Amino acid sequence: MVPLILTLHLDEASFQYFNQLRKAHFPPERNFIAAHLTLFHHLPDTPELRQQLAGAAGTQQPLQLEVTGLRSLGGGVAFRLHCPPLQAWHRQLQQQWFDLLTPQDRQPLQPHITVQNKVMPPAARQLLQQLEAGFTPFHVQAAGVQLWAYMGGPWQLLQDYPFASSSGQAAAV
Repeated sequence: MVPLILTLHLDEASFQYFNQLRKAHFPPERNFIAAHLTLFHHLPDTPELRQQLAGAAGTQQPLQLEVTGLRSLGGGVAFRLHCPPLQAWHRQLQQQWFDLLTPQDRQPLQPHITVQNKVMPPAARQLLQQLEAGFTPFHVQAAGVQLWAYMGGPWQLLQDYPFASSSGQAAAV
């Protein structure tokens, strides 16, 4: 069974900002996917899980996340994000799916968006310093979540689940 990945669906302008940074600074031979904020890394593909996800997303209001700073990954750089309602929603899903989760997905969520990884530490430190020099906290919006199939490198988008006041029902891709 192909593992599923659940990510937050960011507003288009924010997604483009992070994705342009990722394209510019992530080694191209390792950059199989666009910028993203992962909520769960390894979910089973079951009808029950998809139904539960649709219900959870359908009652969740859109979220505003604060981009609070940058974080060193040793061989990369990520933006840190803060959103207590996202943390609470994630904990609810963890409790609901606990027996299905890997040890990694049972950990508390540390929201971040990686724009560089798999580089030598000096290159990562240089980008971190460059991005920190002009950094001012800002906000991004999330209007839903996206479910992906892990394809051994690239991901395949399976379904969009909009939050409550977002338009439409869950849309299969």
